[in-house]
Amino acid sequence: MRPLRGLVRPRLRPGARGTSAVLAALLLVTGLLVLAPPASAAADEVRTEESRVVSGSGADAVELDTTLYLPAGQGPAPAVVLAHGFGGSKQSVADDARALAERGYVVLAYSARGFGTSTGEIGLNDPRYEIADLSTLIDLLAERDQVELDADGDPRVGVAGGSYGGALALLGAAYDDRIDAIAPQITWSSLSAALFPSHVGELDTGTPAAVPQDADSGVYKRLWSGLFFGVGSVPTGGILDALGGGTANGNSVPELPEAGDLSDLDPAAVERALTCGRFGAEICAAYQEAAATGTLTPEVAAVLDRSSPAGVLDRIEAPTLLIQGTQDSLFGLDHADANARGIAANGTPVKVVWYAGGHDSSGSDRIVDDLRGQVADWFDFHLRGTGEDPGTGFEFPAPQGISGSSGFVQGGTRTVVADEYPGLGGAAAVERTEIALGGGTQPVVTPAGGTPAALTTLPGLGALSGALSGTTLEIPGQFAAFESEPLDGAVEVVGAPTVDLAVSAPGGTATLFAKLYDVAPGGATTLPNGLVAPLALTGLSTDPTDPTEVTVTLPGIVHRFEDGHTMRVVVSSTDQAYALPAEAAVYSVALASEGTTLAAPQVAGVAESAGGTSRWWVLLAVLAGVGLLGWVAAMLWGRHRRRQVSHVEPDGEDVPLRFEGVTKAYKDGFVAVRDLSFEVRRGQVLGLLGPNGAGKTTSLRMLMGLIRPTEGRISIFGHAAGPGAPVLSRLGSFVEGTGLQPHLSGRDNLRLYWAATGRPLEDAHMEEAIEVAGLGAALDRPVRRYSQGMRQRVAIAQAMLGLPDLLVLDEPTNGLDPPQIHAMREVLRSYAATGRTVIVSSHLLSEIEQTCSHVVVMAKGQKIAQGTVEEIVGAGGAVLVGLADDADTDRAIAVLEGLPGVSAGRTDDGLVADLDGYGRAAALQALVGAGIAVDEFTPRRRLEDAFLALVGEN
Repeated sequence: MRPLRGLVRPRLRPGARGTSAVLAALLLVTGLLVLAPPASAAADEVRTEESRVVSGSGADAVELDTTLYLPAGQGPAPAVVLAHGFGGSKQSVADDARALAERGYVVLAYSARGFGTSTGEIGLNDPRYEIADLSTLIDLLAERDQVELDADGDPRVGVAGGSYGGALALLGAAYDDRIDAIAPQITWSSLSAALFPSHVGELDTGTPAAVPQDADSGVYKRLWSGLFFGVGSVPTGGILDALGGGTANGNSVPELPEAGDLSDLDPAAVERALTCGRFGAEICAAYQEAAATGTLTPEVAAVLDRSSPAGVLDRIEAPTLLIQGTQDSLFGLDHADANARGIAANGTPVKVVWYAGGHDSSGSDRIVDDLRGQVADWFDFHLRGTGEDPGTGFEFPAPQGISGSSGFVQGGTRTVVADEYPGLGGAAAVERTEIALGGGTQPVVTPAGGTPAALTTLPGLGALSGALSGTTLEIPGQFAAFESEPLDGAVEVVGAPTVDLAVSAPGGTATLFAKLYDVAPGGATTLPNGLVAPLALTGLSTDPTDPTEVTVTLPGIVHRFEDGHTMRVVVSSTDQAYALPAEAAVYSVALASEGTTLAAPQVAGVAESAGGTSRWWVLLAVLAGVGLLGWVAAMLWGRHRRRQVSHVEPDGEDVPLRFEGVTKAYKDGFVAVRDLSFEVRRGQVLGLLGPNGAGKTTSLRMLMGLIRPTEGRISIFGHAAGPGAPVLSRLGSFVEGTGLQPHLSGRDNLRLYWAATGRPLEDAHMEEAIEVAGLGAALDRPVRRYSQGMRQRVAIAQAMLGLPDLLVLDEPTNGLDPPQIHAMREVLRSYAATGRTVIVSSHLLSEIEQTCSHVVVMAKGQKIAQGTVEEIVGAGGAVLVGLADDADTDRAIAVLEGLPGVSAGRTDDGLVADLDGYGRAAALQALVGAGIAVDEFTPRRRLEDAFLALVGEN
C-alpha cells in the first residue's frame, strides 16, 4: 500500500527500501505521477493551526501531529478529517485539505500513529488504536467554535482518505456514529481477501465485480505484502535514526554512538528495529509468519480481520462514496463491490465510482480533478445540504480495447454513468453475455520451488504492463489455454467474468492462476491491467479422468474486446507475484463441459464525454495537463464564492416541514414547480390539492430527497432535506406505488422493510402498524394474492412503521371501499392528534375536506391558496341561513332573490343562498329589515366548489 496524495498521488518517504524507490522512479519516468495543482487565490484566506494531540492512555498513549485548516468567513462550518495513505503523512493530503478549506470546510489533516512525526506504532487501523485516534480527533473538532454541531459533542463531520486512509474512513463510520458522510478511495474490504485471495466458488450477488473468498485459505500475495511491510518497517529518517534517536516513534531506543558502531547497541533493540521498524508486535509477528509459511493461519487472519471493514459494514449509516481503481492489483474492484453490498444492505446511501487508475497507475490530472470534485460535491450535499444531489448511481470509465495491428487504444477517456449499481439494493442483477470456449484437457506442470515463474504483473506497475501491449511471460508447459471463436461483435466487459473448470491434482490440492487475455487477429495478446485471479483449490479429485468441477471468478476489469478478437482464458501454475508450492506436481485442467461458456458482465449506461483514439504512450502527455490547472483553480474559486453553509432552523421542532421558494425546472425548459413556499406545523393534517400536472407529486418527491430542487430549500424539522439526510429517519412515506415484494406475505414485507432501516425491531411498533393494515389472517398470505385495496393498506402500515414524526401519503385511499376510507380517515386524525404531522395528496376532495385540517392548493406548479379547510371553503359567496321559524322560509327566499344577483333555495342542509358577490352583511340586514328572525348566517360551500373556483373547471 504505497502512500497516496489525496486520491491517487504517491509520495514515498526518504529512506524507503530500494523496491519502493525503483517503483517511484519508474512511475516518474513514464509520466504517471500527477502534479499537484497550485493553490488558488483563496489560499491566502485559509488559516492553519499546528498542534500535537494526545490520544489513548497509559502505554498506548501517542501524540498525533495535526494541522487544522480554517476557512475564511464567519459562522460554524462542517468539518472533514483527511487520512493519508500507507507510508504517508499529513503532508501527503495538504493540497486536498487546503482545497476543501477554500470550499468552506474546517479540515483536519493528521499523521497516523507511527507515520510522519506522530509517535506510537502502526496498528494497521486497529479499532483499539487508529480508530480510537479518529474519535479523539472528532472530540477535538466538537470543541471548536468554527465547527458546526449536530448536538453537544457531535460535530457535523465527514472523513475521506485513500487506501490506508480509506479503510480508516470505513472503520471510523462503523465505530463512531457521529461521522455524517465518508468518501473512502482505493481501499480494502477484507484485508485477508486482499493479501490471501482465492477466486474459487459460487457467489450469487447480482453485482458486477463480486469475488468469492475462502475465509480459511488463499494464495499469499508475496510481492505486494513485502512492499507493504517494507515501507512500514523503515523508521522515519532511516533505520539508524530509529536505533539512535531516543524516543523516535514513541519507542525508547539507545542513542547511536558517533562512529555508528552497531556493536555498542542493545542487540534486542537492533533486531526489533531492523525486523519490525514502526509496526506493533502483533502486526510484525503476523507478517513474519505469513512471509515464512505463505499460509493464512487463524492467528494471521485474526490480525487482518480486525483491521477489515468487511466485518462491520452493517454498522455504517453515513452516506458513502466508494471510489475504486480499475488498475489495481492490490485492492481490486471486488473490494469496492463487497463494501457497497455490505453498506447498502443497511439501507445506507451508496454511490460507486470506478476510475482509470489505482495502486498500479496514478490517474490523469483530469481524472484526479474530477474525483476530487466528486468528493467535495458529496460532502457539500450530505454535510451542508447544498449542491446537486450526487445520487446513488454508478460511474465507470468507458471500456477500451486494443487494435492488434497498430497498438492503438480504442475508446479515449469517456465516463459511463448508470442510474444504479447492478444488484445493489433493489437494482436488477448485472447482465452477463455467454461466450463459448473451446479446448481439451491439458496438463499443467508446477516446477519445484515454483521456479521459473510466469511474469504477469509488478506491484505498482500492473497497469503499465497491460498498456505495453500486455507484455507478459507465460512459461511453456505451465499453463492451459481455452479460447473463444473470433467475436462477431465487440464485447464490453464491466466487472468480473466467471467460468467453470474441471481440475484434478495428485495431492488433492492445487495453486493456480486464472487470467483473461485479449487476442487480436494478428496474434498479439493483452492482459487487461495485468490482473490475475489466484485459485487456492482443495478437495480436488486425484483422478484425471474424473476431475472436480470448480467455478472460477476472473479479475474485475473494464475492457472492450473488439470485433474479430478472441477471448483466451489461461490457467497457469506459477506467478512471480505470489507464494508458490515448493513441491513439483502435474495438474490436469479442462473446461467443465463441452458447452462451457465465459459469463462476461456488461453494464449499460450513458457516456458523459467522448475522447479520441490514442496510442498507449500518449499517457506520457499527461504533463501537458498542467496548462489546465489555471482553469481548475478558477473553478474552485467560483465554487468557493458560491458556497452556502447549511444551518438548522431554530423553530424546526415546531415546523416539521417548510418549503421556501422551491422551484424544480428540467433541462428541456419544463418547470414542474415554481417558487413554492408553505409550512406545516405539528398536529396538522395537510391536504395537498391540485389537478393533474399541478406539481404535487414532484413536490413530494423533492421533500423525500428523491429529486433535488433547482432553487430554494426544503427543511424537515429544521434540517435540509436530501438523499441520505439523517432527518429522513423521522419521515414515513408512501408515494407512487406500494413497492411490496409479491412473493412475500404482508407481514414479511413489513419485517423486511424495517430490517432494511437497520433499526432495532422493538422500535418498529409492528403491532400498531398491523392494526392499521386490518388484514387479519390475510396478512400472512403472499401479497400477489392481495386486492389493490389490501396492498394499499399494507403500504400505508409500512409507512407508519416506527411511528414517524412526519407521515407523507400520496393517494392513500386508492382501492379502498367506503368503510375502509372512513377507518383510514379516523387513523390519520388520531395519528396527528398525538402531535405528529400528516401530509396527504389526493384527488378525492370530499376526503380531504373530512380528513384534513389544512390545505395547500396548487395549479400549474404554483401555490394559489393556503389555509385551514374552513378558510378555503368559506372564501366563496354561498351562505347557510338558519331561521328561527321555518315558516318564514318562503318569505326569506323572496327577500334574498330580490337582491341583485342573489339566488336562494331549499337544500338538505337547509336554506342556502348564493350571494354571487353581494355583501353578506347587506344580505343579513335585508332579512332582519323584513322582520325575519335569523339564527345562523354562515359561509357554506363544499371544498369541491372552492377548488373549482380557485383552479377553474378545466
